[in-house]
Amino acid sequence: MMMQLRLSFFQVFTVTSLWVTLLLTLFYNDQPIEMGYLWNIAGISAIAAVLFGVMYNALWNYFTLKPVWNIVISSTFNIAGGMAIVWLFSVDMFQFIAPWFPGMWFLSIVLHIIAFYFYARMDSRKKAEELNNILK
Repeated sequence: MMMQLRLSFFQVFTVTSLWVTLLLTLFYNDQPIEMGYLWNIAGISAIAAVLFGVMYNALWNYFTLKPVWNIVISSTFNIAGGMAIVWLFSVDMFQFIAPWFPGMWFLSIVLHIIAFYFYARMDSRKKAEELNNILK
């Protein structure tokens, strides 16, 4: 489990670093970037890696909490991590979107519920097919 989580962390960290660097290259190509801002990119990548590489993986694959708690924990950490990422990217942008924090949290919960419903439905269908194949 720890090896899987570590591998997932570094995969997400690397892909996020490359993605943010690509976006900065495309949209801020003609502006100079301070060397200290590279640490913000590393922070953005680390937050994304902890959220999507470790927390989501452990929460949905290894922990045995009820789905409602998985949804609440995922939504809360997703929005908190997203706000931290926005703050690291731009403080002005963070101050612009901060008043909509409760609405974003509610929308995140709704979207996690919808995603869980479709994932559970697809997973149960897949397991039913596997059981039917075993019986043949």
